[in-house]
Amino acid sequence: MQVPILAAIVGGELRDFLIWNWFLKAIASAFIVRRYCGIAMEDSVQIRCARCKNVFRDRAKRLQNGYSRQCPSCEIVLFFDEDSHDSNIKRAMRTARRVRNELRDSEGVITRRAAGAPRQYGGRSASNARGNEEADDD
Repeated sequence: MQVPILAAIVGGELRDFLIWNWFLKAIASAFIVRRYCGIAMEDSVQIRCARCKNVFRDRAKRLQNGYSRQCPSCEIVLFFDEDSHDSNIKRAMRTARRVRNELRDSEGVITRRAAGAPRQYGGRSASNARGNEEADDD
């Protein structure tokens, strides 16, 4: 009689351990990918549908004035505008603007690093010599 109770306790702890282990791996893998692969942040924004209240994601570069998209669950067309009366649309537009600014800043840092690196020779020098020879012929 004690064995099933012990197995149930161990089984529950094992299940909790496996769930916790999976959770930690998911968080750690996302952190490692972002940290070591150069991904500063996600470029998608959460949008909450005004009709069905479901949440879906779309890229921040798309969410600008005049953009429209269908909700994947209820298929209502959502129009994105900064002056919208819907607070969910306003929040998504604000978040998208912030994400675009942060992505632009992070790209600027990457290009500045690349610009600071020394360049290697990659051009032709024969054109300069030819220009000098033509000047000597006159």
